Amino acid sequence: MENDNRTFIVAELSANHGGDIEIAKKTILKAKEIGCDAVKIQTAKPENITLDCDNEYFKVDTGTIWDGTTLFKLYKQTHLPWEWHPELFDYARHLDIILFSSPFDFSAIDLLEQCGNPIYKIASFEITDIPLIKYAAKKGKPMIISTGVATEQEIFEAVKACKDVKNENITLLQCTSEYPARIEDANLLTMIDMKERFHTAIGLSDHTEGFISAVTAVAMGARVVEKHFILDKNIGGPDAPFSMEPEDFQYMIQMIRNVEQLKGKVTYEIDEKKQKSRKYARSLFVVQDVDKGDIITTANVRSIRPSGGMKPIEYENIIGKHFNYAVKKGTPLKTTMIGE
Repeated sequence: MENDNRTFIVAELSANHGGDIEIAKKTILKAKEIGCDAVKIQTAKPENITLDCDNEYFKVDTGTIWDGTTLFKLYKQTHLPWEWHPELFDYARHLDIILFSSPFDFSAIDLLEQCGNPIYKIASFEITDIPLIKYAAKKGKPMIISTGVATEQEIFEAVKACKDVKNENITLLQCTSEYPARIEDANLLTMIDMKERFHTAIGLSDHTEGFISAVTAVAMGARVVEKHFILDKNIGGPDAPFSMEPEDFQYMIQMIRNVEQLKGKVTYEIDEKKQKSRKYARSLFVVQDVDKGDIITTANVRSIRPSGGMKPIEYENIIGKHFNYAVKKGTPLKTTMIGE
């Protein structure tokens, strides 16, 4: 995450394991093969996030693809068993790909510390849980925080919570907490504003379909891109409809890496390639045969391609002066040719 121009690309596993640790491991392997920098999981038990209750407070009814179920039933579907964690972290280390997690309570952070979790991701709906953020930030690891449902004040409070415990390695992710999200709701300019307003690194947690949001965000300065990843949508599960399969995910990575090359670096140096091309830059040439003593005019000296003569910036200064000797048409104008 420290490379000046390289985007940290994260494949979000979420619930896309189908309840099978082998599918989870195959997904991590595939993420490595297609060029992801990291895979993110979620460390939570349903009973630690919500209550097993079906009254109006706990029913999903906000126009999502999960409407009609309860929060507990939804989180039970997305749950990644805690006993898988050590094996998955070891497997990722063996593959040399980063695996990290979103914790949802203190006990999750304790488990993740035992597993060697290298980064903490705070999900959008946990951004108001300041005690949770502080507990994670105290571990001294990089903090990635999604802002999908947060007000400006809540983002400020989350950033302050990290800094209060001496952790300033913070990346804020612009996020639209809709599943899937609409392109017109991406509001990527907010991402740019967050960098200036909160003085953090920035990125995108992308729930839109396709790759255009992610690639555009990188062009605009995103340092982190996170997107749901699934081996095959036929695995099913609550996140499958808006998750990206390997072929498309790999293409997105290629597009992001191309954008990084396009962005390059800030430089005004004349390298070898530019120096060769400068051969065809404009300069002052004698464009008519002239004799000694002839006056330099706009008719006999012009700014044309290629280079070789005096710079065009000198043009106004030499008009009206005399030639020191005869010069043939097509000769680069030199200071030695010019007299008062």
